[in-house]
Amino acid sequence: MKQLSPSWQAHVGAELEQPYFRKLRAFVDEERTRAAVYPPEDEVFTALERTPYERVKVMILGQDPYHGPGQAHGLAFSVRPGVRPPPSLVNIFKELRDEMGCPVPNHGCLFHWADQGVLLLNAVLTVRDGEPNSHKGKGWETFTDAVIRALAQRDDPVVFVLWGGYAARKEALIGAPHYVHKSAHPSPLSARRGFFGSKPFSTINRELERLGKAPIDWCIPNL
Repeated sequence: MKQLSPSWQAHVGAELEQPYFRKLRAFVDEERTRAAVYPPEDEVFTALERTPYERVKVMILGQDPYHGPGQAHGLAFSVRPGVRPPPSLVNIFKELRDEMGCPVPNHGCLFHWADQGVLLLNAVLTVRDGEPNSHKGKGWETFTDAVIRALAQRDDPVVFVLWGGYAARKEALIGAPHYVHKSAHPSPLSARRGFFGSKPFSTINRELERLGKAPIDWCIPNL
């Protein structure tokens, strides 16, 4: 597993030396000897590498990585170019089209968002092939809670986006001066129960502008 980037090392690097993380690292290493584990070892911290601590304007929280071959690459909800977007991402693109008029892109890679300060963080950062939530409760949540707390301690406000009941429970880690947007999850099971029509993208941009920050260009260019 790679080390953290210097930006995040300063804020959550001490977590990697804690007993729970050493145990977690040993667990993930052992899992990789037994089965395919996603994302690849050098992409586990991609979300943190792509969006430095100081540049985070928005955090969108996912649950755990996609569990199909070649899908997960270290950003919540994102897939590599050339990989068919999974149903949750398809629904995100539908809401984006209906709300913001953005054409559905010809790929599912969300680097365009990450590079503008949108931290796409999963609560659990690894998963066994074909087994969703297989690395739940092994220590990743302690680490990613520390990431959320580190952002919540900033004086510079962050817009936290919590989709679904699992993510909503993380609101307890967040306080003033930050803004929290909650709705149903974009998965097919719940998208029609409150994700579609929730207007997350315009809501986020309106809050960023209220804070004197540049809005996010949510429309993803084709490759």
